Amino acid sequence: MKISVDRDVLAEAVAWTARALPARPTVPVLAGMRLHAGSELILSSFDYDVSAQATVPVNVEEEGSALVSGRLLAEISRSLPARPVQITSDGGKAVLTCGSATFTLLTMPEDEYPALPEMPESAGSVGSDAFASAVSQSATAAGRDDTLPALTGIRIEIEDDTLTLISTDRYRLAVRELRWTPARPGLSAAVLVPARALAETARSLTSGAEVSIALALPGEGGEQDGYGIGAGDTGMIGFEGGGRRTTTRLLGGEFPRYQALLPKQVTSTAELPNSMLIEAVKRVALVAERNTAVRLAFSAGQLVLEAGASEEAQAVEVLEAGYDGEELSIAFNPQFLLDGLAALDSDTARMSFTESGKPALITGKPAPEGQADYRYLLMPIRLGS
Repeated sequence: MKISVDRDVLAEAVAWTARALPARPTVPVLAGMRLHAGSELILSSFDYDVSAQATVPVNVEEEGSALVSGRLLAEISRSLPARPVQITSDGGKAVLTCGSATFTLLTMPEDEYPALPEMPESAGSVGSDAFASAVSQSATAAGRDDTLPALTGIRIEIEDDTLTLISTDRYRLAVRELRWTPARPGLSAAVLVPARALAETARSLTSGAEVSIALALPGEGGEQDGYGIGAGDTGMIGFEGGGRRTTTRLLGGEFPRYQALLPKQVTSTAELPNSMLIEAVKRVALVAERNTAVRLAFSAGQLVLEAGASEEAQAVEVLEAGYDGEELSIAFNPQFLLDGLAALDSDTARMSFTESGKPALITGKPAPEGQADYRYLLMPIRLGS
C-alpha cells in the first residue's frame, strides 16, 4: 500500500473510526484499525458490539491494506504538522511520513481480524442536524447503571413517518418525536439502542445532510458473523452519512411502559423564560448538599426557589412567573431539573403539574393546537414534614 492524503482529512477520519476501539480488547487484533486503499481509503474498527468505518479520498499509488494500532495512529495523526501525509506498508511495517516527521508502526496479522458486519437494510433517512438534536435531548434521562442494561438505552419507536426516542433511569423520562422519511410506508418497529453509542454516532454524522438508518431486527433472517452480531441475536442498527458508517448491537431486555407515566390531564401550569430559570436554579443549588432538593413554590405571578437547611447555608430567589392553578410546592433533584431545562429547544419553559407528590412534565411552549415534540417527566423528591 502506498497513498498520500490530506492531514486534516486523515486525522478526522482516524479519530472517528477510533471510537469503536475497545478499551480492553479481548484479543490483540481488536486494538487495530484496518486501512484499506483501493479507489479510496477505508478505515475500519470493530469491538464485536460496535463497528465504525470511514471512507476518505486519497491519492493511491499502490493499492493494499494494513492493520495497525488504532489508538497509536489516532494520537499520531492529531499531532502531525499541517502537511500532506504519505503512508506506505510492506511486510510487517507501515511507515507514515508528514513533513519532517516519520513514524514506523508494526502491523498486525490481518487474517486474524474479524470481518465487519454487513449494513442491514435501510429503514429510512432523517436530517442529520435534527437527528443529532433529538438524540441529545432524549439521552438526557438515560440510565448509567450497567446492572440495568435496558435503562442504559434509548428506545427508538418507528411509526410510519414519525420517530420517537425515549429514555428513562426511573427518576425521569425523556420523550422526543421527530419526522423522518421511511424507506416504505406503514413501517412499524421498536428497538433499544445503547445510549452512549447512539449519542456519539449522532454527533459525529452531522457532516452530511442526512443520516440513513438501517435495521436488522431480532429473529430476522441472515447469518451470524460468528461473534453474536446478526439478525438471529438481539438485532443490529446501522447509521450512515457523510462517508461514515457504523453499526451497533441492539440491547435486549424489556423497556418500561412509559406511555402510562405521561399525564393525560394537568391541574396547573407555569411558564418562565428558560434561561432565567436555569440560572436561578444554578444559583440556589449552590447551597444544596449532595442529593438534597431544590424547593419550588408556585403561586399567582411568582415562583419562589429555596435550598439549604435552616441551621446551614440557605438560598432563596423569587422569580416572576406565569402560573395558572392552585398554590403548589414541589421539590426536585437540582441536577435532574437542570438537565431537563437545558435540553429544551425553546426560550420558554413550561412546567405542568397534577399534584405536588406526582411527577412534573417539563416542555417548551408548544405551537398552537400542537403537542410539544420534547417532553421531560421528572419525579419529585418527597420532603420531610
